[in-house]
Amino acid sequence: TTEVSSNSDSSTTVESMEDNPDGGCHIYRNGYYRTDISVVEGILEVNIIQMMSIQMTESQAENSLVDFVVTCQGSLPTDVCTVVSDPTCQVSKSVVCDPIIVTDECLLTIRRAFEEPGTYCINITLGDDTSQALASALISVNGGEST
Repeated sequence: TTEVSSNSDSSTTVESMEDNPDGGCHIYRNGYYRTDISVVEGILEVNIIQMMSIQMTESQAENSLVDFVVTCQGSLPTDVCTVVSDPTCQVSKSVVCDPIIVTDECLLTIRRAFEEPGTYCINITLGDDTSQALASALISVNGGEST
């Protein structure tokens, strides 16, 4: 155990360190400390309000494109990530993340491609420097149509 004392500005700072049997080290400090705390609102809620298939010509029909219209509450996001998984939402098939610029209200359209027909679990995460919020949906993609 080590103990250090110092006198400054009429306050006493005592610092002690203890070795623990579990290999950790705890530091106890007694005295007066000052810091600034910033409270941020964060992204409070994300909602997928619409899913629309994009109609393409037969020559472009290798992938099915789906637009997801997303809204959020709270602070404005700076990035969006989309995770496409199996219908149980357990096995991830692809992850796409993009920076976004939202200037006024949180309403954005996210376009994603699906290589083959099937049922997928979609997780859309909006984030900024201090928070994240997630919305999930099941989507059935059938050769250019989605439900």
